Amino acid sequence: MRATAIGLFCLTLSAGAAFAVDDGGAPAKPTVPNIYLDLRTTYATIPAGTLGLGFGNTSLSAAFEALTARRGATLPGGLPAAKSIAIDLPLTVDVSDRVSLYGGISGSTTDIGSGWSTFDITSWNIGVQADLYQQNGGKIPTITLQSTLTQSVPTEQGMTTTFNSILEFDYALDEDETRGWLAGVQYTYTDIASQLASIKPNTILYAGGYYQWPSNWKFTGRLGVQSFGGAQIAGRTLAESFTQPILRLDLDRMDDNDNRLFGITAQIAWAPKPSYQVTLRTPLYAVRN
Repeated sequence: MRATAIGLFCLTLSAGAAFAVDDGGAPAKPTVPNIYLDLRTTYATIPAGTLGLGFGNTSLSAAFEALTARRGATLPGGLPAAKSIAIDLPLTVDVSDRVSLYGGISGSTTDIGSGWSTFDITSWNIGVQADLYQQNGGKIPTITLQSTLTQSVPTEQGMTTTFNSILEFDYALDEDETRGWLAGVQYTYTDIASQLASIKPNTILYAGGYYQWPSNWKFTGRLGVQSFGGAQIAGRTLAESFTQPILRLDLDRMDDNDNRLFGITAQIAWAPKPSYQVTLRTPLYAVRN
């Protein structure tokens, strides 16, 4: 993780310098990009017989998927209902207004009916978010791709490697991009280091919209359909496949340059019973432009 953080930092310093161009007296862009810990604290309830699925839950799902692979054989009644608290600490660098790089660690504690487990580091992740196209007042929406690789720890039999990709289309309805429509797809693939266990892919198709007030509070809503292929261990089904609705609501406090200062997310995923999740997002900035 130290090597990853140093590599990201060095990369962004060189990239930031490349973007600082003086065009005929106009103010030069900042030579150092935004650098911050995108601290996220998540509380989730997970119904029996399923995993920690939903929008972008790679750290939470990695922890619970690893638990499935390691303990599944000792759970004759299948996966029990669970509660989980997860903390994500990705070091995030906004290389430009179009590209962000991130990488860090996540920890979690889980209660499956016998009390809360010890809080441990349960996964690490690296990823990139990039605007493949920006609307800039045109008719074609902004197209954003976000890809995250997450691996559970420790590295042992039953560890999971998760690849999560989100392709989103953002059509702004005004020049300042304070209101608009969203549509997208999220695809999650998980590989388990075990010949006895397997987790099928999870796909979410969604649509929504957003509105940002002059006070810089921003509300975003997404409603979609989640389809999960199920999970098995030793030929026995631990989590059934399903296709069910999912709802996510975000409230963010932004600054005048659209940097997030605070955010809260509420999610309900029917899996097929309701799974509830609340996330607090409190970025810790080292550099904020």
